[in-house]
Amino acid sequence: MFRSSGAGIDPSRPVYVISVAAQLVAVHPRTLRIYEEAGLICPSRTESNIRLFSENDLRRILWIRHLTQDLGVNLAGIKLLFQLEERLGERILERLYEEGNKQGERERTAAHEGGRR
Repeated sequence: MFRSSGAGIDPSRPVYVISVAAQLVAVHPRTLRIYEEAGLICPSRTESNIRLFSENDLRRILWIRHLTQDLGVNLAGIKLLFQLEERLGERILERLYEEGNKQGERERTAAHEGGRR
């Protein structure tokens, strides 16, 4: 369904108008507008205010569709899940940054002590 990102195509590049995006993910265009109003998706806009969706947007819409149709999660629940995912991602990045700093400090200390021998 989607183009391979290995072909040098940027999956974040907005290229699909709402009618095409809706057809690709098998939902009504109004559903995409509802998702946008709920803050679940944020398509790009042209200068003339036309929504454009990227491959990444389409993947997110498919995930939302799975959560709602297959698992019975409502839109408020999905929004909460996305917020938690974002906060966890930030915390993970902070922790990796801290661990990287600690590792760098240990390596500098070891190099400094090795130089004194």
